[in-house]
Amino acid sequence: MIIGIDIGGSTTKIVGFDGRQIVSPMMVRAGDPKTSAYGAFGRFLLENGLELCNIEKIMVTGVGSSFLPETIYQIETHKVDEITAVGRGGQYLSGLDKTVVVSMGTGTAVIGVEGENIAHIGGTGVGGGTIIGICDKLLGVRSIEHIIELARQGDLRKIDLTIGDISSEDISNMTGAITASNFGKVSDLASPADLALGVLNMVFQTIGIVAALAGRSRGMDRIVLTGNVARIPQAAPVFRAIEGLYGVVFHIPDNADFATAIGAAISGK
Repeated sequence: MIIGIDIGGSTTKIVGFDGRQIVSPMMVRAGDPKTSAYGAFGRFLLENGLELCNIEKIMVTGVGSSFLPETIYQIETHKVDEITAVGRGGQYLSGLDKTVVVSMGTGTAVIGVEGENIAHIGGTGVGGGTIIGICDKLLGVRSIEHIIELARQGDLRKIDLTIGDISSEDISNMTGAITASNFGKVSDLASPADLALGVLNMVFQTIGIVAALAGRSRGMDRIVLTGNVARIPQAAPVFRAIEGLYGVVFHIPDNADFATAIGAAISGK
């Protein structure tokens, strides 16, 4: 079995890859990189009833991988460029040979994939860190789980200015429901739930439009969304709305939050 470990800024993810099958994706909270990597590896072995001799090699990636030793438990260990890991992971999970892969974590990276060619297109500092930072100062809430739950009761009509608010007619291909300005119509009566939903909506719209424009610049209309932020329930409806505006199709595959660790493991084949 080949092990893929993605050591991020807030979480460490680990998966096994046995032939063509993903085995037991797991996530642990990251403290320091070494502790989180070894802890994730030990937990993976324990929960899957594996011994060190069952592991062929370990492939590590992510911002924390530079702190790891050359080998882990004397097992062949290799470091994988994070852009390559994201691209390969998104390509594998989507089954698409040519696509844009978006890694939605603390910030957002946009990667172009065409067969074996993987290149960093760009990105934005808007991401999960934006959600947590703004909601912390605006609402006094830092837990992403609490933000998600709070936003379920929100109403964007009390937050965002829409095309319908400023025009009695559609503008180009934009209907009245399309956002003209995020937080452009904040009501004095807006509740914490409304504000939480407004923050989520703003972040997802920003990422979606950046990704759509990046795809169009490369002649790609299929975009794969990966990372922890892609799994937030309020994300999918926002991306669906962007599809019609920009002529793209977004995919949020199963195990999207483990795409980078999966890409690292695949690189060891």
